[in-house]
Parts: sequence; structure tokens; C-alpha cells
Amino acid sequence: MKKILDACCGSKMFWFDKENENTVFMDNRHFEDTLCDGRTLEINPDVIADFRHMPFQDENFYLVVFDPPHLLKAGENSWLAKKYGKLDSATWKEDIRQGFNECMRVLKPNGTLIFKWNEEQIKLNEILATIDFKPLFGNKRAKTHWLVFMKE
Repeated sequence: MKKILDACCGSKMFWFDKENENTVFMDNRHFEDTLCDGRTLEINPDVIADFRHMPFQDENFYLVVFDPPHLLKAGENSWLAKKYGKLDSATWKEDIRQGFNECMRVLKPNGTLIFKWNEEQIKLNEILATIDFKPLFGNKRAKTHWLVFMKE
């Protein structure tokens, strides 16, 4: 059994060990493309699934990383949309709420959720007002936030 879930792994940009043997890498797509600067973008998860409806049993992981798409406005074929994905402008609040609920569902009791959010288009306080969980700690000053939650 793997101990960690990355629920929106994308191209695993922040991972030092992109093939970590303790981690299930999940994303809603498999994708490969060459970006405008010539670099290859590869999204190759272990599991293809929607973070709002995860195919895992309750209380399955000790650690969940949740780095959902944070963009509402990006061209369909833009490198930003390809790299990060895009939220639906009509449903993003419910989508993020469902994602948090699913992350907590698959966490073991006392498990840790690491949440990454960039507030370029949606402010962190809007996210926190949308979800039913309060972070323990995290950075408050940068544009990209890392917050830590613990399942009670």
C-alpha cells in the first residue's frame, strides 16, 4: 500500500523524486506536448481520475497533496492551461469544496493534507471561505501559498 497521494500531480513540478515509490500520482488527464520554449510537458499519472470523485477507499493515505488548477482565465491552448489546467468559472467553488472533502475522506485519522494555491486569479481568502476546514499553518505572504491541514 502506498502512503501518499498527489491528487493533482500534473507534471510533478515541485517533486524532487518524481517517481517516489510511496506515492500514487493522480491527475484527470494524460498529456504530452512541446511548449513554446521547446521544453516537453508530460503529464503521466499512475491513476487518471477526477479529484472530486477519487477512486480510493476511505482513510487510505497518511499524506495527501492537493494542488488543484488555480486559473479561471487562460486560453484553451495556452501554455498556462496546458501546464496547470483550468477551473470552470461557474463551478469552481463547489469543485474545490468537493476536492477538499475527497482529500479528507481518503486521509487516515490524524493524516496530513498539504494544499498549494496560487492566488493570481482567486484569492486565498476566497478558497478558505469556500471550504469547511481550517489550516494549521502555512505561508501568508507569497502569491503561492502552502497550507497544512490535519484530519481530526
